[in-house]
Amino acid sequence: MDRIDRRILRDLQSDGRMTNVELARRADISAPPCLRRVRALEEAGFIRGFHADIDPALLGFGVTVFASVGLSSQAETDLRAFEDLVGSWPEVRECHMLAGENDFLLRIVAQDWDTYQRFLTTRLTAAPNVSHVKSALAIRSSKELPGVPIEEEVPEPA
Repeated sequence: MDRIDRRILRDLQSDGRMTNVELARRADISAPPCLRRVRALEEAGFIRGFHADIDPALLGFGVTVFASVGLSSQAETDLRAFEDLVGSWPEVRECHMLAGENDFLLRIVAQDWDTYQRFLTTRLTAAPNVSHVKSALAIRSSKELPGVPIEEEVPEPA
């Protein structure tokens, strides 16, 4: 991975709809090698896909909740079973396994608070192995950036 690859990743991360010609111009290379580099970055797994950033409120999802979930058992089969179940729930947009007091952090979207409460009581807390759930209602988001910070130059190890 060189400076040009890092520049391509940084630019695509900020604007995935950028044309290959514009991407190549920014990376200071011609379009054909730029496209080859993008394809190589995809094949190597650096680029996992492209998606549109949709405004949830405009589609009627006015509530975002972060739910901390504790399980009764942390056996690998039980952890996987919970992850598989969560994967089937479309309102859960992110699921992170944690080290610490809680086992998982879920980001859940819902039309309103009542819809979330129904999800909480009929699905989440009713799920096998769930021992406790703590919900935190998001008031507003002041920063939502995709991906990771990418510098063109790789810093030297200390």
